[in-house]
Amino acid sequence: MKNYVLAHDLGTTGNKATLYDADGKLVGSAFYAYNTQYAFTGWAEQNPEDWWQAVCASTQKLLQQTVGVRPEEIACITFSGQMMGCVPIGKDARPLRNAIIWADQRAVDQQDWVAERIAPEDVYRITGHRLSASYSLAKVLWLRDHQPDTYKATYKFVHAKDSIVARLTGKFVTEPSDGSSMNLYDLETGGWSEAIIQAAELNPDQLPEIKRSIDVVGELLPTVATEIGLPAGTPVVIGGGDGSCAAVGAGVIAEGSAYNYIGSSSWIAISSSRPIFDPEQRTFTFAHLMPGMFMPTGTMQAAGASYQWTRDQLCPVEVQAAQSLGISSYEIINLGAEKSPVGANGLLYLPYLMGERSPRWNPRARGAFIGLTIRHTRADMVRAVLEGITLNLRVILESFTKQGAHIDVMRVIGGGARGRFWNRIMADVYGMPVQRLSILEEATSMGAAVAGGVGVGLYKDFSIIEQMNHIAETIQPNPVAQAAYDKIHPIFEASYQALLPIYDMIAEANA
Repeated sequence: MKNYVLAHDLGTTGNKATLYDADGKLVGSAFYAYNTQYAFTGWAEQNPEDWWQAVCASTQKLLQQTVGVRPEEIACITFSGQMMGCVPIGKDARPLRNAIIWADQRAVDQQDWVAERIAPEDVYRITGHRLSASYSLAKVLWLRDHQPDTYKATYKFVHAKDSIVARLTGKFVTEPSDGSSMNLYDLETGGWSEAIIQAAELNPDQLPEIKRSIDVVGELLPTVATEIGLPAGTPVVIGGGDGSCAAVGAGVIAEGSAYNYIGSSSWIAISSSRPIFDPEQRTFTFAHLMPGMFMPTGTMQAAGASYQWTRDQLCPVEVQAAQSLGISSYEIINLGAEKSPVGANGLLYLPYLMGERSPRWNPRARGAFIGLTIRHTRADMVRAVLEGITLNLRVILESFTKQGAHIDVMRVIGGGARGRFWNRIMADVYGMPVQRLSILEEATSMGAAVAGGVGVGLYKDFSIIEQMNHIAETIQPNPVAQAAYDKIHPIFEASYQALLPIYDMIAEANA
């Protein structure tokens, strides 16, 4: 019996292989790390051969660890992967150079070149995304301009997971979630945008075929079966981009359901039957892992990173105490922060330590404490940091609701979701119940596994996720605290707007 789904999550720091059974239970996992190369400022590359070795090694390690599971029992291989990259591969599915990954920002000139040929507003309305050097289109054009031999030799430009699928099966495909991270995918038609392709003077034959995330796109080739440690003919389901897989892993599959990922960065994403186009372009829309659905999203830069900065710079005593007790330093830090009242005694924190993406799209923005007095304590400062991060996320949330999205509850995942104190702040700032899930840091691989299981008929439909990752606790908003944050939020927004000329002056003074 083929009772197991093998899901690979090709992330930025490494690949995680996970195995799920026919009931959706996590049976085992194995991780294999790889490196990122930063040759110049703004560059970020990875070697796709490292991804291949990671997939092969983690598969073999996982099967060795899960005693009693035979390779013949694997119903399918499926994938989640980092998005917004550029991987040029030849007809043999081998990489022609390093992959230019999502974090790379070198292609600003190419972004500007496209903007001269098609209105950026039109790109946003077609793709759901701002025209940006972050996306695949500009990176492909950078190769055309700077490495023309590689560009001409490229059979297909694909993403991380797609490059591995091509090597496993000989099929050159992608699917809507990764396709929608390229600045080339038409959300309305579900295909590549002819208008953008013509404006960018691209060859559409170099783009992969678009399949559904749940499609079996091929079978494991005999030439690679031994290397990966699975039988030839094992079905391969394409899966999706990591953000969309995380949405399914968080159980955000119904219209209007939402989740908040809290890691070093943070984002809010919802499940919607239609794209959401914000008039101010504060948010963006990916295709969902679920066929026919969409995932409007807004991402801030320094969420957990702000909290970590606070720990490292303001809380050395708590860190030392936590080490001696063998517990998380954040547990002790939160105990102190709880002594500060809602609003941190009038102290505000703007969480722009790394500039800002959504909702500000301002690389010049900087972090700040506003309203600091001699009476403020460290507890006030810590609470203000947590409140400031959450108030900033509320701007993203409101950009969805102002466009007609109806959101009743917020699910939270990621390492930052562990703290109940922060969960309470979220419920009060968002003005809605917050649901902390039982499994916080496996949502991405879970989503990929669901796509794979549905694709081969092992799971009936996407609702299997409700038993895979159930709600551990629901935190209701406190009406008094909610009312207080409703008064604070306009002050938070006004503070950012007032500092805009100051950010420009700082940038010019340090140019």
